Amino acid sequence: MSTELAIETTGLVKVFGDNRAVDGVDLAVPAGTVYGVLGPNGAGKTTTVRMLATLLRPDAGRALVFGHDVVKDADTVRGRVSLTGQYASVDEDLTGTENLVLLARLLGHSRPAARARAAQLLEAFGLGEAAGRQVKDYSGGMRRRIDIAASILNTPDLLFLDEPTTGLDPRSRNQVWDIVRAVVAQGTTVMLTTQYLDEADHLASRIAVIDHGKVIAEGTKGELKASVGAGSVHLRLRDPAQRPEAERVLAHALDATVQLDPDPVALTATVGGHGTDRGAAEQAARALSELARCGIHVDNFSLGQPSLDEVFLALTDKKGVAA
Repeated sequence: MSTELAIETTGLVKVFGDNRAVDGVDLAVPAGTVYGVLGPNGAGKTTTVRMLATLLRPDAGRALVFGHDVVKDADTVRGRVSLTGQYASVDEDLTGTENLVLLARLLGHSRPAARARAAQLLEAFGLGEAAGRQVKDYSGGMRRRIDIAASILNTPDLLFLDEPTTGLDPRSRNQVWDIVRAVVAQGTTVMLTTQYLDEADHLASRIAVIDHGKVIAEGTKGELKASVGAGSVHLRLRDPAQRPEAERVLAHALDATVQLDPDPVALTATVGGHGTDRGAAEQAARALSELARCGIHVDNFSLGQPSLDEVFLALTDKKGVAA
């Protein structure tokens, strides 16, 4: 992996009226990787991306893209980056081919070169058979794929993907994930904001969690998971009526917050603090013994590493999902 930084920010700030949408963000994004940015609605993710892409001017702090200041060297930065936003940016009344040829011509390709590049990308993204259809007749997954294709007509050094799979079915999401991996394999750095925690888990080498405009945690998936506990206990009870008592017993035995899962007989708790896997197993064993002593019947028990969802909830202390 390259030691070059694709993005480096220090104290980045953006204010809208009384709202500090971005409040002192520090980032260091290695080149040639997928870097995930997670956070609740209104956390400042999209605003951060828009500043890095030179679409918004920072109010304070500094941001560099491959060593170039996004304010002083904005034209140079624009020549090295591309952005796929949350909504389709292609013309729905044009065909897939017409959209890509038009954009390629605007980027300086000759007419033959534009048509060749458009055909190459449409085929690579599984849109060859739909090339002659108007984009308004494309499915949601097809629209996202042509959006990304439009973003890499000229291969960028840095690609911003702002929630690229929102609203897509699992098959379409997997297709977009494959495209992201292929883009990175060609040497492009990707900064990915997403509302799907499993998306960051599958794609990102490092992840920043942003809340209220600040980076509250940053690291690899393993580092983030270890930061909130050595293990995660998942229980299924025989009797749903015993769940309130089981919650009380677990919270006391584990000295941890217990999450009530949607399943009425299921509970989850993080154990181990910053300790070891062995310590987490010992804690979980004591908790099971205490549940048995209280006459609470456990039908199923598992101890594993915390999921990224549990990490997010622990870090932001919110009962929600990333957005």
